[in-house]
Amino acid sequence: MQQLEAWLVNITGESYLLIAEIFLIVLAAMTAGFLATRILNFLQTRALKTSNFWDDALIEACRRPAVWAIWILGVNYAAAVAARQAGSEWYELLAPINRVVIIFLAALFLLNLIKRAELNLVHPEYTSDPMDETTVKAIGKLLRASVIITATLIAMQAFGYSISGLLAFGGIGGLAVGFAAKDLLANFFGGLMIYLDQPFKVGDWVRSPDKEIEGTVEDIGWRLTRIRTFDKRPLYVPNSVFNSIAVENPSRMFNRRIYETVGIRYQDVDKMAGIVADVKQMLCDHPEIDQNQTMIVNFVSFGASSVNFFIYTFTKTTKWVVFHEVKQDVLLKVSDIVADQGAEIAFPTSTVHIPDQLRLLQASEVE
Repeated sequence: MQQLEAWLVNITGESYLLIAEIFLIVLAAMTAGFLATRILNFLQTRALKTSNFWDDALIEACRRPAVWAIWILGVNYAAAVAARQAGSEWYELLAPINRVVIIFLAALFLLNLIKRAELNLVHPEYTSDPMDETTVKAIGKLLRASVIITATLIAMQAFGYSISGLLAFGGIGGLAVGFAAKDLLANFFGGLMIYLDQPFKVGDWVRSPDKEIEGTVEDIGWRLTRIRTFDKRPLYVPNSVFNSIAVENPSRMFNRRIYETVGIRYQDVDKMAGIVADVKQMLCDHPEIDQNQTMIVNFVSFGASSVNFFIYTFTKTTKWVVFHEVKQDVLLKVSDIVADQGAEIAFPTSTVHIPDQLRLLQASEVE
């Protein structure tokens, strides 16, 4: 630095030495930042051609922290030169400020890396076995909170604050906060149990027989879970609610069930055995019916205006729309079988029986 100052004095003179030093430092910082950006762009282009998702995550995470570090440290160094020449007290503060800047940029790098790793771990383009999105988000939130808290404590230590005293105060104050925010903590631990037990995840269709909750899970936060109902309204449910209610998760069904009762007329009861046999054979031949699950077709009851048989079987698909298409096809085939047997599907009717001893009088006899 002394040689540089001597060289600048020979060129600019003593009066312009400070301006020349600051100009050269800022110019060097800007040039280094520009070169760092070009190098990172080149490395990112090469990383995109590989199947490893960690290389592009690292490059993307360090892009802003690396460039900002060069610019901020360059400006701080120029400010330190100016403060030293002026004899200002600000010169003593620049060292801890630089340390805080390094801590901040390191924390920013880790936060960017965590965010990009979350995207890569659940994206099939980057990994052949994507992880569960809910688990990845939970781990990412814990890691980000840990990074922020650690960086804050280290930064406070850099300015001379006692971390041990702060932690001791936090332990005592935490009791008071716990009593004041018990509902908030209940929701936090409710969210933690959702992440650990995983009764559902983002994208699942859930419903509760205890509460009027039904829809698709869009987000699981630390306090609230956002569910999109089937009429497209957002439903925000505190996580503590899930600790005390039963939750169904139809998204994890292996099959969907067809359970229907069909009635035919009483005068067609002699055709019941043939109808039942044909319907069961139709289900055995149907490509969308799971033959490994329970299948029952039986005459079940004498109804008020029909004799009834029931169908109990399971489809291979669990998709709601496809299931109803399969069910429609099965019911239409049942209707065709009943018609082929010369029978008719019954509908509610009433029959009046008149004893043989009664005789309706003619109109002339009444007169």
